[in-house]
Amino acid sequence: MALATRAAKPPSLIGSVWRSTVGKKAVMAVTGLIMLAYLVAHMLGNLKVFFGTGEFNHYAAWIRTIGEPFLHHEWFLWLARVTLSAAVVLHGVAAYQLSRRDLAARPVKYRGRGRGRASYATRTMRWGGVILGLFIVWHILDLTTLTVNPNAQEGRTYENLVASFDRWYVSAFYIAAMLALGLHIRHGFWSAAQTLGVGSPRRDRLLKALANGLAALLTCGFIVVPVGVLTGVVS
Repeated sequence: MALATRAAKPPSLIGSVWRSTVGKKAVMAVTGLIMLAYLVAHMLGNLKVFFGTGEFNHYAAWIRTIGEPFLHHEWFLWLARVTLSAAVVLHGVAAYQLSRRDLAARPVKYRGRGRGRASYATRTMRWGGVILGLFIVWHILDLTTLTVNPNAQEGRTYENLVASFDRWYVSAFYIAAMLALGLHIRHGFWSAAQTLGVGSPRRDRLLKALANGLAALLTCGFIVVPVGVLTGVVS
């Protein structure tokens, strides 16, 4: 009696894309741009702290009402959190798997100046990502759940922020994380442009300038807040 053979199920398009190196790089590029858009909006919102307690607390309350009455209270905020969390996880997993593939494909270290620069960029992105991952966990515990915040009052966002950055070691950790973020953006924006096919010999100069400008703008825009608290400008 002939044995019936079951045809192998073809792999899904999403699965095929995710398993490929090009697909993982594309996922990193797209999720990186999602996070970049969030960072720009977050930085602009943070700078409102320099306009005083009422202005900043009003802004923090407004975020929770975006989309009303079509969306329920805080629904937009939670949709943004879920989207951002998914982007962070996908970005991190793809980065880790690509790093493992790179190590497996090149067990012997290459010599030469070009390879040295590539290795330096890879190490910077890798360790910068680890620092940022640890920072995100702390930042959520500090200013979102208020678990480790010394003020810990719901609806008092300005006071919670000042209480947090008034501790020098928290501000130092924040500044170090923002410096790592700047390096990450500088290299990541350039890599994303190449992966998505935006780069070209004619555009490379502009893209490099844009990457450097965005990295500098976001780094300074975030760092100025804890510096403002430590110097008493924000109190």
